[in-house]
Amino acid sequence: MKSDKRPIIIVKKKGHGHAGHHGGAWKVAYADFVTAMMAFFMVMWILGMDPNVKDSIEGYFANPIGYKKGYSAGKSPLSSGNSPGNVQTTPIKLVARRQEAEALQGTGDRIKSRLEEAGLKAIGEQIEIVRTNSGLRIELAEGTSGREFFEVASSNMTSGMKKTLEIIAQELGGLRNPVIIEGHTDAAQYAGDYSNWELSADRANAARRVMQAAGLDGARVVEVRGMADRELRNPADPLDPKNRRITILLPFMTGDPNTPTVTANPEAAKAAAPTARPSGT
Repeated sequence: MKSDKRPIIIVKKKGHGHAGHHGGAWKVAYADFVTAMMAFFMVMWILGMDPNVKDSIEGYFANPIGYKKGYSAGKSPLSSGNSPGNVQTTPIKLVARRQEAEALQGTGDRIKSRLEEAGLKAIGEQIEIVRTNSGLRIELAEGTSGREFFEVASSNMTSGMKKTLEIIAQELGGLRNPVIIEGHTDAAQYAGDYSNWELSADRANAARRVMQAAGLDGARVVEVRGMADRELRNPADPLDPKNRRITILLPFMTGDPNTPTVTANPEAAKAAAPTARPSGT
């Protein structure tokens, strides 16, 4: 005879304890805390770095696409690989050089525009503004008459030349590059003791005085050169009035050991033998 009693099933439910009230929220808060501490640690670490390393980090965030690491990828800077203090800054210098070159080019363009606005378009056509591998070269060469910029055989400049130099000085005021001013003559010689060396130096200094009076910081003028007839613009014709000129050089501030020194006219050949002429150039 079978029993009518059914088996008793007891169901026990396990409690979730304290975690049941909060779930995983504490994990998110803890992760935020760890992230904040890591960021704080990174800031303190960077503040104690070498200035060159700081510049590298700044360059990365300023231009992450064009930036290249100075140490091998895949290695921790704190391990046996290169130290962060030895990070190469060459990519940063290249970026700085490009930005500086663009600034110099923009200055040259503005000078041309301002000369045209001031009614000096004819003089502007006699000014060559070239961005070279060494910096910016601004060259003011006499025209066919040889009287547009200076009186013949004199450092007395014309009103047009003075106004031109004032405009150039005002535009150069927004830069920080050093300034070199050169005076050049043709190959015609004086009969007395006063020579093309004195004349070229006097004209360069006259240009310097006008530019400083127009606002160019005198501390930026690092050299005033009298080149006489040693770097002719037209070596084929040593007496060409275009050889008489004032050259303003702005070397790059971001040095590059592979960049040659600034020269006024590296393409010019050696000057021909001087031709005597009592009146000078």
